[in-house]
Amino acid sequence: MAEISGTTGTGEIDSRPRKSSWKYIGPGIVVAATGVGAGDLVATLIAGSKFGYTLMWAAVIGCLVKISLAEAAGRWHLATGRTLFEGWRTLGSWTTVYFAVYVVIWGFVYGATAMSSSALPIVALFPDGPGLKTWAIITGLIGLVFVWFNQYAVFEKVMTVLVGVMFVVVVYVALRVGPDVGASIAGLAPVLPDGSLIYTLGLIGGVGGTITMAAYGYWVNAKGWNNSSWMKVMRLDNRVAYITTGIFVVAMLVVGAELLHSSQLALTKGDRGLIDLGQILEDRFGAVTAKLFLVGFFATSFSSLIGVWHGVSLMFADFVERIRAERAAGGAGAADEPGGPQIARQERSVPFRAYVLWLTFPPMALLWLDEPFGLVIVYGVLGAFFMPFLALTLIWLLNSARTPREWRNGWLSNGMLALAGLLFLVLCVQQVRDLPW
Repeated sequence: MAEISGTTGTGEIDSRPRKSSWKYIGPGIVVAATGVGAGDLVATLIAGSKFGYTLMWAAVIGCLVKISLAEAAGRWHLATGRTLFEGWRTLGSWTTVYFAVYVVIWGFVYGATAMSSSALPIVALFPDGPGLKTWAIITGLIGLVFVWFNQYAVFEKVMTVLVGVMFVVVVYVALRVGPDVGASIAGLAPVLPDGSLIYTLGLIGGVGGTITMAAYGYWVNAKGWNNSSWMKVMRLDNRVAYITTGIFVVAMLVVGAELLHSSQLALTKGDRGLIDLGQILEDRFGAVTAKLFLVGFFATSFSSLIGVWHGVSLMFADFVERIRAERAAGGAGAADEPGGPQIARQERSVPFRAYVLWLTFPPMALLWLDEPFGLVIVYGVLGAFFMPFLALTLIWLLNSARTPREWRNGWLSNGMLALAGLLFLVLCVQQVRDLPW
């Protein structure tokens, strides 16, 4: 697949510009679905329940910030023919240390969080079945088997189906509760009500913002897009994906504003807040709507699980491969290889599968913690630590001679990435301050 789409019949790379087309859409949907988890939807619901439609503008800005970040990651891969980790290596050994420590700790914590989040709606749908821990382990094992035996093409199709379920359910629920169109439009005017700053920053920087945004370039390569001729295609793909994410966020704000704000109802923080919402929907609209919502909840959580199992494992495999290649070459670096074939090989590599195992089995021990809220707090802090690193290193890479002049940052891209870096830095500081020291 990748060789055909990225090369000519003679094996040479085809550099003719591709026209942007809907038929190519894929990697952006994958990264958007992976980045938006159940906890993000709860945070959006709570913002809507507290402030109604007032923070709608923050959701729109957040969508633009994500488009800028993902576009920058994809542009680096296509313009340079190098992976993001290769770019980080050129900035100094500190990036290797940062990534190595981060990806190991984050994966251990995220594995338990993802499995628990995927299990919650199943337990709510089948209360007489196995308990939360059992379902969490089952979802983790299903994710492991799926990623282990399937490559990107199948993975993308399954993710697209899960996104379709998420989209239909969330929009349906928003329409069911009845959005106030006038208030939604008024909410596009930037306003900061008292006590809304953290919620505003969370909406702008939090929804869909994780380490998986760095995986976008790897999924772009896995699709067979491996040079700058795919730039227009990548940009369309990215915009469609995050506009879709924006619709998710707006729909959840509508639900929070109409169903919770007007009735002064409160949700539990964390993923369990969606179970609360399911009960509220059942009381208001009946069991069918509530169960449909729980199916959407599962699609949201499980798409994040398999997205991380695949995407971050690719990043880890590239990390290990580059370190090995540099050592073997005496520090000269790895030989260039077209993105698609490289990714296809890495999906079967030992480091890829080792990291999938790391995400699955060691975190199962955390499922037996009596107080899982500490786990959620640690996961939030770890997530906040990566995004400033991503935004600021992209600014560095895409303004330097490492990137061909044609594809370096303009003022708009620099501005959006700087805004993203600042926002994530503030969120990171806030997360650390909120820790129960």
